[in-house]
Amino acid sequence: MELFLQILLIVSSVLLIIAVLLHRGRGGGLSSLFGGGMQSSLAGSSVAEKNLDRITLGLGAVWVIAIVGLGLLMKL
Repeated sequence: MELFLQILLIVSSVLLIIAVLLHRGRGGGLSSLFGGGMQSSLAGSSVAEKNLDRITLGLGAVWVIAIVGLGLLMKL
């Protein structure tokens, strides 16, 4: 179980870093390289940006669960 959580933590950490870097910041970010900069000023955020937000939140939740699980296992 501990090995599974460690692997989950490593994979979710790398994917979370990539997801955060893909977000659009003030300067456009890396998401503009993949077509994220082609949005209308009236539309607010695009569907791709909303999906990226959901993916980032999901990865963050998996990361927190893996951290808490590893912490509980190390206490035992």
